[in-house]
Amino acid sequence: MASKAKGKSSSAKKKANSSQYGAILLKNQLKEINKNPIDGFSVGLTEEDNIYQWSILMEGPPDTLYDGGYFPCTLVFPKEYPNKPPIMHFKTPGFWHPNVYPDGKVCISILHEAKEDEFNTEEKMSEKWRPILGIEAILVSVQSMLSEPNFSSPANIEASVECQKKPDQYKKRIRKLVRLSQDSL
Repeated sequence: MASKAKGKSSSAKKKANSSQYGAILLKNQLKEINKNPIDGFSVGLTEEDNIYQWSILMEGPPDTLYDGGYFPCTLVFPKEYPNKPPIMHFKTPGFWHPNVYPDGKVCISILHEAKEDEFNTEEKMSEKWRPILGIEAILVSVQSMLSEPNFSSPANIEASVECQKKPDQYKKRIRKLVRLSQDSL
């Protein structure tokens, strides 16, 4: 009986150490990003005492439809970070992109847990989340996604269809989104 209790205590300690490691890693990454900012991003904490919730302001990538826009986002890290990926949401109402769900959640391979997905067999494990990846890799990948949507695995089917079949209508919608993002600053 005593060995069972000891085993549980050891397991709880490992979880606590893992959680502490993730928090330390996030603090260090935030410090590094603030010391050496990533072009096109402003990064901070949503709440001063919660290292697991970040606020991001992303500039639309130059020479894309999103150019000139300022898009607030959140990056929420699980307690198991870096073993599990964060979740990113665009907070701009009505954000429109084939790889962003209608609720703003970003759907990109780098934010998917590294396990087989029976619904998306084309997604390679090498493209999915790995603990070695940093915040900069996530942000740059999401910015790249804005200019090069993945049509083979859309999160927003309507946006995907509109972008491919009615590009003029899609461009008009994105120009309006960019104007709204500028007005909300």
